[in-house]
Amino acid sequence: MQWEGISEFVNVAETESFTLASKQIGISTAQVSRQVSALEQRLSIKLFYRTTRKVSLTEEGRVFYQHCRSVLDGLDAAERAITNLQSKPQGKIKLTAPVTYGEQQILPLVNDFIKIYPDVEVTAYLSNQQVDLVEQGYDLAIRLGKLSDSTLMAKKLGQRTNYLCASPSYLATYGFPHSLSELNKHSCLLGTLDYWHFIVEGKEKQIKVNGKLRYNSGFALVDAALKGLGIVQLPDYYVREHVQSGKLVTLLDNVREADEGIWAVYPQNRHLSPKIRLLVDYLAKHLLKQNKVNN
Repeated sequence: MQWEGISEFVNVAETESFTLASKQIGISTAQVSRQVSALEQRLSIKLFYRTTRKVSLTEEGRVFYQHCRSVLDGLDAAERAITNLQSKPQGKIKLTAPVTYGEQQILPLVNDFIKIYPDVEVTAYLSNQQVDLVEQGYDLAIRLGKLSDSTLMAKKLGQRTNYLCASPSYLATYGFPHSLSELNKHSCLLGTLDYWHFIVEGKEKQIKVNGKLRYNSGFALVDAALKGLGIVQLPDYYVREHVQSGKLVTLLDNVREADEGIWAVYPQNRHLSPKIRLLVDYLAKHLLKQNKVNN
């Protein structure tokens, strides 16, 4: 009897929504509401302020939440301790990652991980749009660059470098740009944005660029650069092999923008299970190894 409504109460407190809580738990919103109401009646206190637009904890609710969260954390720790006794991780992992980086870097490593731990099932959704991890039930997301959502927990997996480069044939015809101001004299191969990022005197700077080609495909931009159609700025995993082979030449390295972080992020109120923690550690280890090799 003492446990009834506790899980529903904690999920509503953390999501500030009966609807989101019901999606997390996997029961109807009405059932969540009934359980919380029954808990309030049993305790003879009001746990939430409810309006049509917002759900928030009362003072008594905040105190009760802190204790309930500690109890549930203890249960999670007990379950993890039992799971850790198993020789092999098992179960489902739902993750999301950016499309190209996911295809080229993350999912090949996930495939290697599955070969080692065949009892783990992975569902991956690749998208350049940031999905709501809590609402859509994701265990893990791989994100690039600066993290804007402070409500998520994060572990840095590695870093990526953006290179400005062009083919030797283009440079032989149009010359090397020796400063940022000279970029407006060159054909720039554009992605979804019409400005590029640099570091000038220790500060980030955006330079507006122009060109007759604009693609939302990094591979198409690389192909255009290789064919001598202009200068491109792209992350290392698009151009690395071409720079190493000499098919592309890096430019203005002295003002190259700082490396961007590669992050594994997960909801703050969701503790990493052993299988997810193992996957995150595996990704971090092998991405770090790739960076060392490529540098």
